Amino acid sequence: MSGADGIWAFVPAGGQGRRMQSQVPKQYLPLLERPIILHTLERLCSHKQIQGVFAGIAANDPQWKKLASELEHLPTFLGTSEGGESRAHTVLNGLRMLTKNARADDWVLVHDAVRPCVRHEDIDKLISAVTGGEEGGLLAFPIADTVKHVDNAGRVTETISREGLWRAATPQMFQINKLTQALEQVMKSGKEITDEASAIEAAGGHPCVIACHNDNIKITLAGDLVLAELYLKQQQEKA
Repeated sequence: MSGADGIWAFVPAGGQGRRMQSQVPKQYLPLLERPIILHTLERLCSHKQIQGVFAGIAANDPQWKKLASELEHLPTFLGTSEGGESRAHTVLNGLRMLTKNARADDWVLVHDAVRPCVRHEDIDKLISAVTGGEEGGLLAFPIADTVKHVDNAGRVTETISREGLWRAATPQMFQINKLTQALEQVMKSGKEITDEASAIEAAGGHPCVIACHNDNIKITLAGDLVLAELYLKQQQEKA
């Protein structure tokens, strides 16, 4: 189930989401009466160009086991790998597992477990751009607000030009072998990274950014759940 232009997806979901101040990791919080991560996996599994989807889950995660029956109707969901100490570890574990099904030069879309509203049309644009000759890329939002640099006391030290500034989102799409090498290289150096693109950048790459719709939000705080519910309802109505 692979090919020269194979496209796969991996969802790192080993985090605890402490900023949400919830008793369960945020990816399991209910959104329209179903766990957030289920919405995310369904969005990826229903995309026609994605051959298979994997998830990185923390060892002995009791919440994940409760979703077994829900996952049965997702034919392109292929299983899990063990989460690591950091996002980079989790993604690297997932990539190593993915190579059992995919070619080293296949593409992988790494997508946040708590971005359930990503649109297929935005994924289409990313895939088209990257497979059209780019070395990799990511969905992102151009910054429209005025940006301030603030010191430790909460006072503005300067206003930063927003020209050329973007907020990174996901999916982020790279060839499996190149992302694996970049993550291994960064982890050996001890440098901290917050997304896959930064690992590619540290290895000398220059990913392209593809503007996506503003509803591709990351659920981080309690208020984001309300917004995500609104976005999903709007998408369902338009569909």
